[in-house]
Amino acid sequence: MGAQNASSFQAGEWLKFKLSYSNWFKAGNATLEVFESTYKDKPVYKVIGKGWTTGAIKWFFKVEDHYESHFDKQTGIPYKFVRDIDEGGYTKNRIVEFDHEQNKALIKDLKENTNASMEIEKNIQDLVSAYYYLRNNYDTETIKQGDVVALNIFFDSETFLFKLKYLGRETISTDFGKIKCLKFRPYVMAGRVFKAEESLTLWVTADQNKIPVKIKADLRVGSLRADLEAQKGLKYPFEIQL
Repeated sequence: MGAQNASSFQAGEWLKFKLSYSNWFKAGNATLEVFESTYKDKPVYKVIGKGWTTGAIKWFFKVEDHYESHFDKQTGIPYKFVRDIDEGGYTKNRIVEFDHEQNKALIKDLKENTNASMEIEKNIQDLVSAYYYLRNNYDTETIKQGDVVALNIFFDSETFLFKLKYLGRETISTDFGKIKCLKFRPYVMAGRVFKAEESLTLWVTADQNKIPVKIKADLRVGSLRADLEAQKGLKYPFEIQL
């Protein structure tokens, strides 16, 4: 994994993506924004991720997702994770708080009005904090094609082993211009959303920011593509090849 690098992001970073369904019509938008905050008097980064459908698609499949992760500014370990989603009528509204001393996740289900406690692995990540943790801890200078990094992620009341395979370098054309990228294959859970474990491909900038510029996903029905549409507050210059 490599030693802790200088942080690749800062409070104020904001990314906006346009989502296209089956490569031909706009399906929605997604944003990721980083804030400085505190959790039980500890300084944390709070990241809010939002996704929503737009245009005609929302009339037959409306999506309104809200994710939040509060993670330690130094270690990247998450303390709190919020998932409030509505995906075509499939809804969840949960708050997970991580007790790393007791190795437990405390799950409050606001929809079902229930509370539960589950055992967790050490160095667990949530779905959002994992991305920022990897940005700071994955040494992209020394990785070789085919290398796989693994992380334990707690999601939907269970722990799963998330794997990320490095596929190599690629320069891709974007709305901003040509961008040098690192190409990855995140292994996902096949089932309700994704067609297979290898359904996802991710391109992140090969600069110090390591932000996603393109994501392609093969779904059980059709395909979804996310392209970076706007960005601000990056810690380092956004490198574009003219």
